[in-house]
Amino acid sequence: MSGDLGERTGEPVKPPLGIAVLGLGWMGQAHSRSARRIPTHFPERSFDPQLVVCADPDPGRRAAASEDYGFRRVTDDWRSAVTADDVDVVFVTAPNMLHLPMIEAACAAGKAVFSEKPIGGTPDHALSAWRLATEAGVRTGVGYCYLWSPLVLHARNLILSGELGEIVHYRGSFLSMYGSDPLGLLTWRFLLDQAGFGVSSDILSHSVAMAQFLVGDIAEVVGMANTNITHRPLQSGASSHYGTGSPEDPVGEVENEDFASMLCTFENGATGTFEASRTIVGPESRNAFEVYGTRGSLSWNHERINELLFYSGTDQTNSGYTTIFGGERFPFHGAFVPGKANSIGFEDLVAIQDFCFLESLATGSDFSPGFDQAVSVVSVQQALIDSWHSRSWEEVSDLRGRQ
Repeated sequence: MSGDLGERTGEPVKPPLGIAVLGLGWMGQAHSRSARRIPTHFPERSFDPQLVVCADPDPGRRAAASEDYGFRRVTDDWRSAVTADDVDVVFVTAPNMLHLPMIEAACAAGKAVFSEKPIGGTPDHALSAWRLATEAGVRTGVGYCYLWSPLVLHARNLILSGELGEIVHYRGSFLSMYGSDPLGLLTWRFLLDQAGFGVSSDILSHSVAMAQFLVGDIAEVVGMANTNITHRPLQSGASSHYGTGSPEDPVGEVENEDFASMLCTFENGATGTFEASRTIVGPESRNAFEVYGTRGSLSWNHERINELLFYSGTDQTNSGYTTIFGGERFPFHGAFVPGKANSIGFEDLVAIQDFCFLESLATGSDFSPGFDQAVSVVSVQQALIDSWHSRSWEEVSDLRGRQ
């Protein structure tokens, strides 16, 4: 790989970073592709990513890891992958309720660990993961990949520069159709013992992380939740994660929430509204935000990832929103395509995120978001869950202070 390139060009060989991927589902595949792509997009990197070992219980996925992704070896024993001497960093991409034991093993082995959110199926699990990593002194990262969109980074710069004035309101939503079919199978995402909570962990967490990134910490919340599709066909042996059953199939109960909404007050005094659904029909992957200030506003939607809408309240000549198209003038965009308005996509965000995390390991530089930020997100989630039961406003308490 990069060693061969160094021999051809006379450049020094970059130090290797051995990677273990635990679970070759969608996100395991995305991170594995990132490791293969990073050398082509980021030639000035300080490391050589090496896919050392993939752990997955499914024989077909293990075969794909070896034959299609180029892992040196595969195993059905994730513990042996975590403790291998040639592994420097562990990517946790298994179902949510497996995150904590995998993170615990990685921390005990002294490995850097990158976990897909929510780093545990419940807020308590996420808190335990943070404590384990803190006590072990290992470097961490968490998969809030949407924060790495070049236009989201530009939006943050506009907010920090004062271009929007004082921020007074934030609207965040993540509306998805992945669970909208009542015949969609009862897979792990719908079960408490495998996923933990539902959309508040799965997709609302992305909205909360985005709000904290753009506006700041949330002080108090009130909200509601609902399970719109209460039963689904049971999964059979070889069925896919997003497969469908038939009306005649036996069914099981959906154990976590399909929908969650939230009103909030930010610590800086701004107000906010949030909603997340996996069963709504229409929006297919609408992870979106609107930020309103005293001098302007911004709007972004992942379904139109390469467009940012900007309204300038100080421009008295032109009225309405201006569309800002993505391009190489914005952070990281030019690593994938040159010029203006040439598009990037979801897995490019994963590659940007993974590059920045691995670069931080190689150089000893800071990286965010890590487990610290994940606990900030689940602190909001816990207050929201408390509100479901109390049916009243709940203060957001930093779970890191919990004994």
